[in-house]
Amino acid sequence: MRALSSMGFALFGAALVAISYGLARFAFGLFVPSISAELDLSAYLVGIIGALPFISFVLATAVAPFAANLMGARYLAVLSGFLGVVGLGLISESVNAIMLGVGVFVCGICTGLMMPALTAAMQSVVSRSMHGRVSSIMNAGTSIGIMVAVPTVVFLSDAWRITYEGFAFLALLGVVAAWYFIPSVSRVIPANAAPPPSLTRSQWSRLIRLTLFAFAMGFVSAPYWLFAPDLAVNLGALASNHTGWLWFAAGLAGLGGAVVSDLADRNNPPITQALMLMMLASSLVLLAASPGNLGLAIFSALVFGLAYMSLTGLYLMTGIRLLPGRLSIGPVLPFMACALGQAAGSPVIGMLVESVGYAEAFSIFATAGILVAVLSPIYPGHIDYFADWTESITESEEAVADTEEPEEPQPEDTGLQAAYDHQLVDEEGEPLDPDPDPVQEEDSEETELETESESESQSDKSDSR
Repeated sequence: MRALSSMGFALFGAALVAISYGLARFAFGLFVPSISAELDLSAYLVGIIGALPFISFVLATAVAPFAANLMGARYLAVLSGFLGVVGLGLISESVNAIMLGVGVFVCGICTGLMMPALTAAMQSVVSRSMHGRVSSIMNAGTSIGIMVAVPTVVFLSDAWRITYEGFAFLALLGVVAAWYFIPSVSRVIPANAAPPPSLTRSQWSRLIRLTLFAFAMGFVSAPYWLFAPDLAVNLGALASNHTGWLWFAAGLAGLGGAVVSDLADRNNPPITQALMLMMLASSLVLLAASPGNLGLAIFSALVFGLAYMSLTGLYLMTGIRLLPGRLSIGPVLPFMACALGQAAGSPVIGMLVESVGYAEAFSIFATAGILVAVLSPIYPGHIDYFADWTESITESEEAVADTEEPEEPQPEDTGLQAAYDHQLVDEEGEPLDPDPDPVQEEDSEETELETESESESQSDKSDSR
């Protein structure tokens, strides 16, 4: 293994995410017009196939933390990349819906395993004071992968088999690089960290609300990821090679999602969530209303990309906050809920497209997005430590009456890095230093050794006496 700097690891992780998320998972929608025409697939069948990678993603994500502990980060990343090669290869050679479905299902497993493997490696090789920045850069890999797929559609719009063979080759390069650069580690939580505390009733309430909002957002976003290019081609009569610019715009705007989500967490998460959900809904309506206008279609993709990536980043930070000490679960729980929503929405949008048409189906999903946005005031924003403090006093009034009144807690710091910084505490309940000073650590070790030697010398003297 070759050691990487924190920024080097961030860029390398972004490249692997670009392959596993951008190419293996989200690029499929770009080629739906060509694939469905060649394999004679109905819209409902496309919806069923489009749901498969999200289902396999959830299944893989559920077992990924245990696999990371058992196999280590390197072997899990290599396994993820290998499955990506297999899945992309199967898609490129598909002759019927079953083979295509197996290929996209395997690609979903690749996606579900990659981020937990990178998270485990990040805990080992990157200082905790850099986890927020590194995570933001790695998450941006999804947008990069989407943008990488665009030239293949612009110049090879009907040669989807050759395109997927090229994707499989890139995934193979990722496997080799993962073996060379990712350490073989399995520990995610530092040895000196205290066990994670049990969740309170308020935390469970916030966790349920977060999961429902992430599920709803995934459900509403399913039509765009799966049928946006197909709508532009069939309803708007756009050329197939022009649909690639939709994904380029979505990926480009998605790069700003990390910045927006971090700013949202620092200000008012519920309001930002409502705004982004309204933007998500408006992008569906805008595309359905004018699919033949390339400029407006690209603008709708810009709105969609910014809204989608901002929401996923916001849900990521909230998940980390709500699950302190559970570094292998907090970052992936919102993505699991979002993927379940997309898995549920894909067959529904396929059925609606067949029954009522593209424009009406997209409008129905946009209406659902607006209704969810109206409920945003109940989104779990910053953790209300005062509420938890009041709840703890109410539950133990007799114990508090005999002691001094506990100090009122202070509001938490905000932002992605703050979410990581407040994850782990030591045995005394104090936050672990995110970037310990090695000089101080050496001094403390020397002091401990001197103390041990002095105690041993004193014990020897007492024995001689």
